[in-house]
Amino acid sequence: MTVRLAIVAASFNPEITDRMVARAVARAKAVGAQVEVVRVPGTFEIPHALERLLARRDIDAGVAIGAVVKGQTDHDELIVHAVARALLDLQMRTGKPIGLGITGPGMSYKVAVRRIRNAERAVDAAVAMKGVLRKLSRGSRRR
Repeated sequence: MTVRLAIVAASFNPEITDRMVARAVARAKAVGAQVEVVRVPGTFEIPHALERLLARRDIDAGVAIGAVVKGQTDHDELIVHAVARALLDLQMRTGKPIGLGITGPGMSYKVAVRRIRNAERAVDAAVAMKGVLRKLSRGSRRR
């Protein structure tokens, strides 16, 4: 069965996130997933958009993509921790997996560039977890 995947990506740091999206879409197609891409202003807005998308019956899983680069304050830590928690809560509420392709906190721009491949790993995680959840659901129906 084909996985229908929603990729939500931050537009902030486009020189990084655009490349992350390209790699995520290529990876999704390589594993046979159908893809819908939505861009949002920043990483902070990703959970809200994913919540709307995961509420749809035609979406099986999500992928969150963003690059949160360290600035002069601890703002990057605040954003990444809040978004990761929101995404975890969203998975539990919807029962649909979300691949975490958000890099940071505490990383430099150079490190962010080196972590562009994390977007592919997020796709792999979402698709694999959808398969695990399908197996678990089938097992509970057999009893």
